Formats: sequence, structure tokens, C-alpha cells
Amino acid sequence: MGLFDKIRNVFVKEKREEVKNYDKGLEKTRKEFISQLSNLSRKYKNIDDDYFEELEDILIMADIGVNTVMKFVDRLKRRVRNEKISDSEYLKEVIIDELFVMYVSDNVIDSKIHYSNDGPTVILFVGVNGVGKTTSIGKIAYKLKNEGKKVMLVAGDTFRAGAIEQLVTWGDRIGVKVVKGDSKDPSSVIYDALEEACSNEYDVVLVDTAGRLQNKENLMKELEKINRVIKKIIPSAPHETLLVIDATTGQNGISQAKAFKEITDITGIILSKLDGTAKGGIVLAIKDSVNIPVKFVGLGEGLDDLEIFDIEKYIYGLFKDL
Repeated sequence: MGLFDKIRNVFVKEKREEVKNYDKGLEKTRKEFISQLSNLSRKYKNIDDDYFEELEDILIMADIGVNTVMKFVDRLKRRVRNEKISDSEYLKEVIIDELFVMYVSDNVIDSKIHYSNDGPTVILFVGVNGVGKTTSIGKIAYKLKNEGKKVMLVAGDTFRAGAIEQLVTWGDRIGVKVVKGDSKDPSSVIYDALEEACSNEYDVVLVDTAGRLQNKENLMKELEKINRVIKKIIPSAPHETLLVIDATTGQNGISQAKAFKEITDITGIILSKLDGTAKGGIVLAIKDSVNIPVKFVGLGEGLDDLEIFDIEKYIYGLFKDL
């Protein structure tokens, strides 16, 4: 029994409810990807160079990324040679197992938020405009509030028109405090918010920031200042810096991840709108390209549809119809 068969058996028999968002959210990718993979197995009864060439095209179309695909296919070819695999139908199972192994790559996959044991946990959110950053903040705030945590939102995006109002709307909708200020300096707003969070014993502070990536030097200076100000109040903070990427932008999202990694310490990625693309392989490409764990994935429009990332649920949602 392959690794995927074990995962599928667990979710089908014991945990079907746990995986329903992944099942629904990855439907577009699954239909496209599984259909092409199945057609490939029917077309090639035996495995040859033409098979691998078409497999590369399928994986690239799923947005796994050219460099990642080349490494993956080379690894697959070695396994085919070493194990003398000739049946293309059996190779489908091997492909799934190897995609799982590629993501894990002997590392401990850390998709959890690291909470502070002493005072409020500060989570900084970064990302370019339009990727779903504010929506992701609101959904995480909703999730944390439902877990019994006292949550504060901070309107640190003082640059974009409407950003503050959007965050306030989310705060009103889910019933959490939103701190905003008159100053155009986000550091000033954040400083005041953290003082209040410490005084009033908040558990988690979620900080929105501006995302003007077109001027990386200015953004880097702004984020450096924000980090310094946060540490004046809470020396161990920020405890997480999460980069929000829109999954529908494909390889452009990888470029954003690389750019933000150059200017600040990213601890995790939120992949929004994964349900809106047929190219869900971007999860694998991000991990391979920037080696930053995906911590949340957006799998729908509902408040509960931003999920903590789970590689086993992801693999199941991607291949359950195979």
C-alpha cells in the first residue's frame, strides 16, 4: 500500500468531515490535474522519455514551477530506474508519494502559529495590495476568537485608501477591537495599539501593513521601523510574520515571496483564493522555491474557509478521485 492509500483510507473512514474544505476547495485543480494524469497513463502503457516529457508539461500547468518540476522528474526517473518500474498505472501512485515526500523533504513541517507564553502574541501581516490580506486577517481573527482568545486588530496600512475602513468593517462583523490612528506613520499606530494590548491583557494582536512592493527600499525601511517599535513594547515580538499570496496569480506569487523574503523575516505564508484556481500545485512550488512553510490556505468565501495548512489533507484533496 502506497503512502497516499494510507492517507486516503484515514480520511475516508475516520475523518471525512475534517477534510471537506480541502475536498471542495481543491476541486478545480483536482479535475484538471487528475484528468490529465489519468489520460497520460492510458496513453502510455510503458514509461519512456515521451511519457516524462508530457508529465513535465502537466506538472508545470498545475503551477508547480519549472525548476521544481525538473528536480521532481529527475528524482522520479531515478526511482523508476532503481525499482525497475514499467507500469504507468502504478507510477501514478509513485508520483503522488514523491510529491508528498518533496514537500516534507526531511524537514519538520511547521504550520502552526507560535504563541507567546508571556504577554500578547503579535502577528504581522505583509503582502501586496489585492491579495486578500485584510480578509485573511479578519478570518484568522474570527478563528482565534472562536478559540476563546482575546483578539485585537491594528490598522497599520495607513497608505492605502480604504484599508482602515475595511479592517474596521471586519472588526465590527466578528466583534473584535480595531485600533486605528490619525497618524500616517504606521509605527505610531502600532505602538499605541501594543501599549493598550499589554494593559488590557489581549492574547493576540494582528497587525495589517501596507504592501508597496514596487519600492522595496521604502517598504524595507518601513518594516524595519515597525519591527523596532514592536520590540520596544514586546521584546520577543513579532512572533510571526505572515506573507499573504494570491494563489490565482501563479508564479507571480513566487516572485512576491522571494522579494519579501529579501526585505523581512517571513515565518509563514497564507495562500489565499486557492479554491479559485485550477493550479493548486503552487503550494509545492512555494515550499521548494523559498523554503517557507504554508501556514494557512484559503479554500472558500466563508468565515470558516481559511484553513490551517495540512499536507496530508492537501494531498488527499488533490488526488482523492484518482
